[in-house]
Amino acid sequence: MTAPSTSPAPVDAAPRSALASGAPAGGAVLEERVVDGAPTAVHTFGDPDAPPLLALHGLRGSHHGLAPLATRLGGLRVVVPDLPGFGASPPFRDRAHDVAGYARWAGALLRDLGPGTALLGHSFGSIVATALSAVTAPRALVLVNPIAEPASSAGGITGAGTRATALLHEGAARLGLAGVLRHRLLADAATASMTTTTDPALRRWIAAEHREHFGTFAGIGSLMEAFRAAGAGSARPWAPLVTAPVLLLAGGRDRVAPAAGQHALAAAFPDARLVVLPRTGHLVHYEAPAWAAREIAGFLGR
Repeated sequence: MTAPSTSPAPVDAAPRSALASGAPAGGAVLEERVVDGAPTAVHTFGDPDAPPLLALHGLRGSHHGLAPLATRLGGLRVVVPDLPGFGASPPFRDRAHDVAGYARWAGALLRDLGPGTALLGHSFGSIVATALSAVTAPRALVLVNPIAEPASSAGGITGAGTRATALLHEGAARLGLAGVLRHRLLADAATASMTTTTDPALRRWIAAEHREHFGTFAGIGSLMEAFRAAGAGSARPWAPLVTAPVLLLAGGRDRVAPAAGQHALAAAFPDARLVVLPRTGHLVHYEAPAWAAREIAGFLGR
């Protein structure tokens, strides 16, 4: 394993126009595909003849969140599906919205993209991507703000926030109050807890993105299955089984996936490199997409 490193690179904003409401983000090509029996909205950025990178977004996200990063990965064909149950992809009809269900679906898409496809996952997507990489080796694995330990085991402020969020979700689910979980105040709370930049324009842009896309889940049932899987899981159990080279990009001020746990996670992989951006939190893909793209491009040898 390569020794972890930190990077003093500044954060950088993506233009608001990169995430156009109601349309594929950043000029991506949208294709409606059936992946392992699941209708899926697949968004492709970049040169269609370039080497492919399959990117999996996090919980309550969609392809929009990864657009600032995807549009900066020149020389790659970045394929960003909306996970079933989120964005424009309807829920699964034949399986749970958990790590196993999503890994099976993502594995089918990885095979469709062909040999030599690299794999990326952000947050909950990092758990799914690592679980898949443990059984089907991609060319390389990139984890952005990876979940190093279950959120339910976190202590301190992070743990208290996780428990409060879980209580809110479980209560709203029992009462069938999907509107509560789509309310802008919940999106604003997510922005406040995960955003670290002091740039007011960037903070406003991130808040607008969360307000627009945080509630684009299909229904309470599929949301809660994914929410529970995300809260109880981590990438750690699968890490020792991953034979592909791994790049971990972490935020030094990440309160969802604290940097302290990233070192242990990196050490669990047979071949991994950890890079920490000190002043960034859980939204590397929003706050520092150009920095992340440079790290990923260097790792993949582009």
